[in-house]
Amino acid sequence: MLLAVDIGNSAIKFGLFEGEKLTSKFSIPTKRDATADEIKLSVGDRLRAAADSAIVCSVVPDLDLPMTAFLREVTKSEATFVGNSFDFGLKINYEPLESVGTDRLVNAFAAVEKYGAPCIVCSLGTATTIDVVSAEREFLGGIIAPGMEAMAEALHMKAPRLPRVDVLSSRHLIGNTTEASIGSGIYNGYAAMVEGLITRLRSESGVSRVIGTGGYAGLFSAQLAGIMTVDADLLLSGLCKLGK
Repeated sequence: MLLAVDIGNSAIKFGLFEGEKLTSKFSIPTKRDATADEIKLSVGDRLRAAADSAIVCSVVPDLDLPMTAFLREVTKSEATFVGNSFDFGLKINYEPLESVGTDRLVNAFAAVEKYGAPCIVCSLGTATTIDVVSAEREFLGGIIAPGMEAMAEALHMKAPRLPRVDVLSSRHLIGNTTEASIGSGIYNGYAAMVEGLITRLRSESGVSRVIGTGGYAGLFSAQLAGIMTVDADLLLSGLCKLGK
């Protein structure tokens, strides 16, 4: 069995595959200074089936070595770390190549493999990335914007008299308290930003198919219904295909 690992800025996601079937998945919080033993403790007994190989996409370099040691113990083999020089079956139009997040490339690869090209890939997480792949399977690049939590944190830091609120505390458009008003501005403002960026990218690129993924994609699936198809396991499925 193959263990796919997505090391993100906020969470580390694990997916266990039998062939191309995702049999189980779970996540742990990202702790940038975690040791291999701390990762093992956080994972606990959630790896309920034996894996004999592992493939990793990481945007947190500090965790690469401890994750390598943890996976070596789990699989009794060396994990494969996906890099930007991998063959994704895409022509990558991005300079310099090493500066593009590997997660963006894996998501683009997975979206094309699963849904076809052309497509727009929208990942809603700690950061918001929206990328375009042409009909000729060319990764054209795209947009990087703050994620919803980053917006809330930045507002509090720049205007300290405004409280740091739970961004999900109020989804009503008109807030009748300061906390509710901030919650509305962040939640509804974020949804409007994503919708607006997708609309502009569609207009400029001529691409209509949009695949949404990332931690917040499911949360906004109702608001963005008809705009994008949500695939929470897009990156893990891409890793599975790359690891075959």
